Amino acid sequence: MIEAARALVGTPFRLCGRNPATGLDCAGLIGAALARLDRPLALPARYTLRSEQPPDAGSILAAAGLHPALGKPAPGDIAMVRTCTCQYHFLIHSAPDSNIAIHAHAGLRRIVEGPLPASWRQLGAWRLPSLSS
Repeated sequence: MIEAARALVGTPFRLCGRNPATGLDCAGLIGAALARLDRPLALPARYTLRSEQPPDAGSILAAAGLHPALGKPAPGDIAMVRTCTCQYHFLIHSAPDSNIAIHAHAGLRRIVEGPLPASWRQLGAWRLPSLSS
């Protein structure tokens, strides 16, 4: 999973982007990384940027064979975080230090790997079966 996600670092950011050739958002990053592993993911084409309720990521990721990740975040885990009130974001943990991740950075306008803001709160995480301990 890490190699698939790292191959997308530098891809342009595009809101609701689902194609690495034209740009990805955070959900598009997850979908593109899983597609590289032959695990297609049915992503919504559009969504609201702010919502009081987090998206139902669990059922979407379960359809691609992922299951809830228990315990500390591990490299390759897909996580949903709350970045601020009513805003949610998806990322892929990329190092044993759970503060390092690959994600779509709207401000930098590209997919990046690096430390996450301390204010982001993880709401859930999912893992491929091959990463389970």
